[in-house]
Amino acid sequence: MRFEFATATRILFGEGSVRDAAPAASAMGRRVLLVTGASAGRAAPLRASLEAAALTCLPFAVAGEPTIGLIREGADHARRERCDLVIAIGGGSAIDAGKALAAMLTNPGDPLDYLEVIGGGRPIEHPSAGFIAIPTTAGTGSEVTRNAVLGSPSDRVKASLRSAGMLPRLAVIDPELTYGLPRAVTASTGLDALTQLIEPYVSVRANPMTDQFCVEGMRKAAAALPRVWDDPGDRAARAGMSWASLLGGLSLANSGLGAVHGFAAPVGGMFPAPHGAVCAAVLPHAMAINVEALRQRAPGSEALRRYDEVARLLSGRAQATAEDGVQWIAQICRKLEIPPLRTYGVSGADVPELVDKAAKASSMKGNPLVLSAEELREIIARAI
Repeated sequence: MRFEFATATRILFGEGSVRDAAPAASAMGRRVLLVTGASAGRAAPLRASLEAAALTCLPFAVAGEPTIGLIREGADHARRERCDLVIAIGGGSAIDAGKALAAMLTNPGDPLDYLEVIGGGRPIEHPSAGFIAIPTTAGTGSEVTRNAVLGSPSDRVKASLRSAGMLPRLAVIDPELTYGLPRAVTASTGLDALTQLIEPYVSVRANPMTDQFCVEGMRKAAAALPRVWDDPGDRAARAGMSWASLLGGLSLANSGLGAVHGFAAPVGGMFPAPHGAVCAAVLPHAMAINVEALRQRAPGSEALRRYDEVARLLSGRAQATAEDGVQWIAQICRKLEIPPLRTYGVSGADVPELVDKAAKASSMKGNPLVLSAEELREIIARAI
């Protein structure tokens, strides 16, 4: 048994835990780059508590998913304002932006110098500036991961900045911040969380530590996600999804992902599609093709046994098979009204480019087996 596990230096979880962020921030810096989503409303109480603790807050809004250009702009702004701490509060886009900005505050050059796949791929040598991540959705797990996904509009793709030094110094997961989320956001981020529990569990890099997180997270999400869809005010279900999301982040950061996220990067780079919505649309089809391929080429594999276990965890049925798990996922996607990718402009004409880019994506390295070009085409064609 040999593996590595790394995560945020400190994690605070529970209702009301956001109120502990300001005292923690006071020990890390004095001038805060406060990264938010397009609407800063959810961050207003946090900003007030930071200012009451005598910290200066410089707001920086992230209107959509972060791009290389946005990080250049934000890093220049943070340097001019002499920021020594970055706090991101919002969904995965705001947290990824904050993570990238904290890294660029302490490392010279341009974000493209360090970006995977389309950039220079240089190692990020210096630990990031102090960074606190506070999610307001239950899905991405970005508050405990070591990478930040950035879009490159000119290349029509997304790629990551990645380093253990980018892990947040503090992650604050307060389920109260997810109350009142729109149903579509609850659905797409919730299925993103579930994807990030399934893919690490069947990954070629799965390890005994993340296995425990994945098992607990899948069981929790399978129970909580339908409940929070039926009753958005169900506080226990909201807390359950926040917990599942955190476990997914811990798992993906240490065991990798797979074909779903392999496609999410190029689709998100080429079309105005939210990351969670892409993952939700692709998940049942990627699972189905992976299971079919394993049945044909590796019927005695550990990965196939794990897909059987996924089905048992999701359905609660002791005799469930991998195919039953695929059906459970397809049914929950229908229940949560997940739209197909054509909703965002994806068409059959885009399939060759998407397959080519997905095959090169870093997430694809964790898939339980190497899929053929035809199998990749089938996944994306079904998702359209």
